[in-house]
Amino acid sequence: MTEHTLTVAGVAVDTRHWIGGERVASAETFTDVSPIDGSVLGEISRGTATEADLAVAAAKAAFPAWAATSRAERARILHAVADGVEKRIEDLAIVETTDNGALLRSHRRGVMPRVAHNFRFFADWLLKLDHEDFETRGHTNHVSWDPAGPSVLITPWNAPLMLSTWKVAPALAAGNTVVLKPAEWTPLTVSLLADIAAEAGLPAGVLNIVQGYGSEIGDALTSHPDVRRISFTGSVPTAQRITQSAAANLTPLSLELGGKSPLLVFADADLDLAVDLAVEQYDNAGQVCLAATRILVEETVAEEFTRRFAEKAAAIVQGDPRDEATDIGPNIHERQLEKIDGFVRRAVEAGARAVIGGHRGEGRYYAPTLLTDVAQDSEIVQEEVFGPVLTLQTFTTEDEAVQLANDTRFGLAATLATGDRDRAARVTQRLVAGTVWVNCFFVRDLQAPFGGSRHSGVGREGGTWSFDFYCDLKNTVTAPKGWKDHG
Repeated sequence: MTEHTLTVAGVAVDTRHWIGGERVASAETFTDVSPIDGSVLGEISRGTATEADLAVAAAKAAFPAWAATSRAERARILHAVADGVEKRIEDLAIVETTDNGALLRSHRRGVMPRVAHNFRFFADWLLKLDHEDFETRGHTNHVSWDPAGPSVLITPWNAPLMLSTWKVAPALAAGNTVVLKPAEWTPLTVSLLADIAAEAGLPAGVLNIVQGYGSEIGDALTSHPDVRRISFTGSVPTAQRITQSAAANLTPLSLELGGKSPLLVFADADLDLAVDLAVEQYDNAGQVCLAATRILVEETVAEEFTRRFAEKAAAIVQGDPRDEATDIGPNIHERQLEKIDGFVRRAVEAGARAVIGGHRGEGRYYAPTLLTDVAQDSEIVQEEVFGPVLTLQTFTTEDEAVQLANDTRFGLAATLATGDRDRAARVTQRLVAGTVWVNCFFVRDLQAPFGGSRHSGVGREGGTWSFDFYCDLKNTVTAPKGWKDHG
């Protein structure tokens, strides 16, 4: 091991940036800590505007050749990256669990295989990306997707590698070069991705990874005049700052932001199914932007629903995420834990009642919590907590249910439990959300559009929508005459 390498559960991870196909160290570092037990994992290179400039310059230099690379060759390399991910699923899983506290079993069985799938899906989609030519008064219209240029991708800590590759894969498939900045709380697995991509034959400078704080390196990236696309997943305040930074250069943005999604439970629903859906919202210790944290239950079944929910939630096992028996691991950081606890304490002081939970556990664990007797205009109902905290409200009519569901500044997702197909059709049409699940939750297909409405985001990615964002769409109109025969 070198001074720039740390070992996590036997896996060597380089702590330096990846710029232009080389490891680059910074003069200063920041400390990476595991949320599982608070142990220090290592010191990570702390980038500034200097590293931002180097990374963008590397991406700009590599762009012409990568943009000119054939679709088939780009797809081949992305499949090779997916092969590399699959060979290292166990390494990636244990490193990410140690770094962000999510369940090891989920990383092994679902998350890391999805990382590989991200690359395979967009590689395959690239090869079939097409728009049928059409005619206008005898002239032929041909639509093409031209690579836009260097792209800055800024990703969150709750699913670091999966959400990074959800952006990296389509950007690279589109022919763009990338500068990726992971969240400073979870920098490790994207460093391993750099190694995997290099081994797969991705040319130097096509993928660059820089680490550090948003205030020190993020602003330099998002305001850079050579950046042609910015994709960000995170909080509304950060998105507002990024938007201001990008405005001077009119850099196109894709923003996937927070949520305060509802789960509507009607009296005609399968209550056992509805309870299962509600308890599922505690997944990843509540650190899921799509989570339906506002449970809205028809009044006639609210008492029975609450009883069954409390019984089901009591069986949740909270503990070390490396243990196969664990259902919920820790929250990411002491600062996040204090934020969660502050939300709950203020809600209780305002009159809310904790049906379950409502308190911290040992270390960085927060007890799964359900609060009732909450006002619609209260902070706990209106603002994103991003922890294992749900609220429960009741309604008496379908109109009231929809009104409550839509009455926040967010619009990322919504979940609906009902046994009536006609009601499902009516209600889903009226809900303000980028994704609506009916009698299910978290069923995701990469060919579907993904994004949020209102303060939950700007734009959509997924399938062709990703290529529409990462490319400059061009329409070429060709006349039927004026040609000279050179035969």
